Amino acid sequence: MISRRGLFTAAAGVGATAVLASCGRLSGEQAAAAPAPAAGPIFFGVSAPLSGASAEYGKIWRTGFDLALDEINGAGGVKGREIELLWEDTQSDQKQSVPVAQKFAGDSRVLAELGDFASPASMAASPVYEKAHLVQFGFTNSHPDFTKGGEYMWSTSTTQQDHAPELADLAKSLGTKQAVYYINTDWGKTTWKLYEEHAKKSGYEIVHSEAVQADGSDFRPSLISGRDKGADVLVFIAYYQAAALLTQQAKNVGLGQAKIALPSSAYSPQYIALGGEATEGSQLIVRFHPGDTRPQVREFVDKYQKRYGKQPDDFGAGAYDALKILAWAVEHSDGTREGVRKALLEGKDIPSLLYGPFAFREDRRVTTPKSTRLVVKGGAFTLAGA
Repeated sequence: MISRRGLFTAAAGVGATAVLASCGRLSGEQAAAAPAPAAGPIFFGVSAPLSGASAEYGKIWRTGFDLALDEINGAGGVKGREIELLWEDTQSDQKQSVPVAQKFAGDSRVLAELGDFASPASMAASPVYEKAHLVQFGFTNSHPDFTKGGEYMWSTSTTQQDHAPELADLAKSLGTKQAVYYINTDWGKTTWKLYEEHAKKSGYEIVHSEAVQADGSDFRPSLISGRDKGADVLVFIAYYQAAALLTQQAKNVGLGQAKIALPSSAYSPQYIALGGEATEGSQLIVRFHPGDTRPQVREFVDKYQKRYGKQPDDFGAGAYDALKILAWAVEHSDGTREGVRKALLEGKDIPSLLYGPFAFREDRRVTTPKSTRLVVKGGAFTLAGA
């Protein structure tokens, strides 16, 4: 379906494949060298989880992207041209993200790519984007090595190097003996390693740590190990699905009094919806909160809530911000792939919902502000201490 909000494909990617085939395929090198079309829409590719275990994040991305598209295109677009999105479903799987990257690289209309959700999926595809001189804007890619993949990898995400120590400090503020459970993925293991390094250096007591399966259904034996070692704080380095189940089952095995600390990856309404009453009192740290009093944030939150009937989270705000930043880059470029990269590289006051006017660091990341602490209270995320 083609609309002013973009191009959507089902899990098999049939719709976008047909569109790409109709315009002709080029090699990555040919597409990089080809001049951008002088008229018609500006296309960005989106490599995203539209199905599978992380599909909820793809849905949240869409809310932020659609709001940004309406604002940009409603104001006349960029240089008089509307922006459209070419969506491809990867399930955030590196086996699928690479073919998608090849598809985007070979389409000379695509000026930049957004995604993928998980760092491993993005990093597997990075060589394709680098070779095609196509900006890969991994706005949720927290792996410290993501932007080391080349000159065309950019991110507005907090890195695990920044986030893991903050999570450890949050856990320390809640109790003295920590049991840490992390999903057995590259992201989970990397976050745990950085967490452990900071905790040891700071003298925090970790009585138990264990890798768990992201799609597991019975975490009780693992949780019992933490209970028997006297843990009074449980740290769940996981996405919302596993975090919700861990939270529920912790109550079931007698850990009802233990405090729960979570990373921003669990910041989704689905954590509360799936975990129910057991999530009450859980705390987490995030880079964005709709309670931010800055006028730009208040305007965004009001528009988002009016349209969707709920407040935005990290991922909705991050998607909105990422699309706005890429639109700005095209506006301040010659309308080519290389021009987009150059605009991001040289920009001094790039407008941003999350960070205010900013410039990218040499490593193509953002110097992020200190995270905000939230607590689940009354079935909703609220500012801790409020």
